[in-house]
This record gives sequence, C-alpha cells and structure tokens, in this order.
Amino acid sequence: MTLLKVFTSLLLSALLAACGQSSNSTNTVESLAANPERLKELRQQCKLDRATLGDALCNRVAEATRRRFMGDGKVPYTPPKESPNF
Repeated sequence: MTLLKVFTSLLLSALLAACGQSSNSTNTVESLAANPERLKELRQQCKLDRATLGDALCNRVAEATRRRFMGDGKVPYTPPKESPNF
C-alpha cells in the first residue's frame, strides 16, 4: 500500500512540474514581441531574478526585444541602381 502512495505522489509531482513548464512555453518569441506590456514585465523580472524564471524564458524575452527593435529581418536590401559619387 505504501508503494502505491509513493508512486501516486511521484506521478502528481511530475504532473505539476509539467504544468509549470507549459505556462512558460506559451510565451513564444512572437507572442512576446506582439505584447509589449508583457514583454516589459518579463524583461524586468529577468533582470531581477533570472534564476527563478530560467534561461529559456529569458532568452525568448531577449529575442523578442531584439525583434521589436531590429525588425524581423524580412525586408530585403535593395541597392541603388547607380553607385554614389564621392
């Protein structure tokens, strides 16, 4: 009977741990870049306590910040038809 209790508690703790990780996975780079308020909040939390939030989430926050600042990189470079005269 005690083996069943141990197994049940291990299973329950594994499920709770999985639930905690799934909440961070909803914070994708695209969703964070589209939501500046949430991005600002998470940037502040990453500055204060990166160990609690985890490297994966803080890296997504940094990438979303970079994309908001630099763009998505899909704008092609079109050079001028004539080169400039110096």
